[in-house]
Amino acid sequence: MFRRIPCFPGATTKELLGRLLALAGTVLFSGCGGGGATAEAGVPPVAPTPVEPAPVEPTPVEPPSATDTALDLQLATLAARADAAVMPASPVQDPDLVTLGQALFFDRILSGNRDVSCYTCHDVDFGAGDGLSLSVGTGGFGKGADRLLDRGRLTARNAPSILRVAGQPTMFWDSRVARRGDGTLATPSAVLNGPAPTASAIAATLTSALTAQAVFPLLSHDEMRGQPGENEVADAPSDVEAWARLMRRLVGTDNDAEPGVAAYRDLFALAFPAVVRWSDFHVGHVARAIAAFEIAAFDTRGSPFDAWLAGTRTALTDTEKRGAILFFGRAGCAACHGGPALTDGRHHAIGVPQVGPGHDFPFEDTGRASVTGDPTDRYRFRTPGLRNVALTGPWMHDGAYTTLGAAIRHYRNPRQALLGYDATQLAPLLRTLVDTDPVRQDARARALDARVRDGVALNDVEVGQLEAFLGALTDTAALDLSAAEPETVPSGLPIDD
Repeated sequence: MFRRIPCFPGATTKELLGRLLALAGTVLFSGCGGGGATAEAGVPPVAPTPVEPAPVEPTPVEPPSATDTALDLQLATLAARADAAVMPASPVQDPDLVTLGQALFFDRILSGNRDVSCYTCHDVDFGAGDGLSLSVGTGGFGKGADRLLDRGRLTARNAPSILRVAGQPTMFWDSRVARRGDGTLATPSAVLNGPAPTASAIAATLTSALTAQAVFPLLSHDEMRGQPGENEVADAPSDVEAWARLMRRLVGTDNDAEPGVAAYRDLFALAFPAVVRWSDFHVGHVARAIAAFEIAAFDTRGSPFDAWLAGTRTALTDTEKRGAILFFGRAGCAACHGGPALTDGRHHAIGVPQVGPGHDFPFEDTGRASVTGDPTDRYRFRTPGLRNVALTGPWMHDGAYTTLGAAIRHYRNPRQALLGYDATQLAPLLRTLVDTDPVRQDARARALDARVRDGVALNDVEVGQLEAFLGALTDTAALDLSAAEPETVPSGLPIDD
């Protein structure tokens, strides 16, 4: 349960989004969809293979009872086979870290032009995503799904929801950020990587993939940094200097030549009492605090399916149970979406149409291959977890599908869905940004994972049943995240446009 932050009392509770309630009974597997990633600075051509998710001791499916129906008995067998389990609780976070992290998450001071924050693309009114196929960072205007391009640029991938992010071993659609089993980092910034990183103090503070992820939107010119010539952070000659310039905004310098923000000095001092000089604070402390806030505020893990797993068999309707039987059985979803979080943490090519400017070059995104350099990784993207998937649209790595029904129907015949993609479902701005180049389209089709290449026969009734089951993965606490939003932030900048 998210604890109210005493430094920011009285956050106004907002109206629940009617669309979320309407979806409670009909929602989809974002298959290999869900949230996304954004452009990074200086991706190395080859990165070590990230560690696989740490094994989670599953809470066993409640054994059959005399009141179980035939559907319950069938589902119990299939769910146990897929290691489905109630999500474990996230680690309890230090309240002072959470307080600082909340301020930083919502404060535009972290962006080069002081016009966007983490909250811009991870809005509490949109399931901690933004409701857009492709996000609009610095230079844009507006909120959530109504955000306009204005002077901004489209990011290359769909922004991920950050609901229930604790414990993920890798971050971003291509897993370009990972904390390896030996404790070293694999990231887009070489100064953080390996057993002897140049920026050793920062690297030592980035204790998880989630923590390490938080420093990279700050470097992206299209997300938060701004374009060269617009501000001092955008003009910084290196990653380390860009981070250092942001720290001087927040806490200033030891000689007070740059005073920083007094309220941030107080918050950093409380969260990190062992740090005695302002010059010793660095971006790793920012990342630690933001990660602590995200874990505390967005730890959603109670859903009707969890209740069913724990033995309350009436928590699921018969339609939802039939959808779950399809999911864990004939439809084959659990081949990639097993375990408590309903993900294998691996990377698969499923033939998603290319929408938007492209991550690698215009109209092209090779996914995991852009990190590893391995041609066999072309068009492979990380399998997202499906918890709260109904709240995290649009779906797929580039938001190609704007309804859950369209996303699930992709798996009936992925090749046909790729080659015959209907761009009219997209926002008008994106309809002309769908790649139809025959050579690239053929390469995407040939890269299809064997598990989805032949598609799966699903009639409309079965699609609806799958949607219903995936709706039952929604934690009711995730329907209203407004308690996480403060009324003000230390910089005094506006939180919303």
